[in-house]
Amino acid sequence: MTYVVVESCIKCKYMDCIEVCPVDCFYVGKNMLVIHPDECIDCGVCEPECPVEAILPDTEGDVEKWVEMNREYSEKWPNITRKGEPPADADDFTEETGKFDKYFSQEPGEA
Repeated sequence: MTYVVVESCIKCKYMDCIEVCPVDCFYVGKNMLVIHPDECIDCGVCEPECPVEAILPDTEGDVEKWVEMNREYSEKWPNITRKGEPPADADDFTEETGKFDKYFSQEPGEA
């Protein structure tokens, strides 16, 4: 089992999860984070840190597409090990749905 970041992170990117990760398996995109599924040790410490509940175990519900998406972008985006500043308007997007189709960016973020 591994944990993955799902759509709720898009445009929120609070990054509270990053500093608790003991294996530094988070990678940063322009407007979301992903977890490298082969590096995640399934400790679960990141999941409760996310204020928008964007981190889920790969066994929960229909997250298969997110496992593959996390794998793909964790191999393209830079590794991030320190919490940065969330977007200034992050709170405006916490309740929004359909964010992947509206806002997802393939662009890497800054570590």
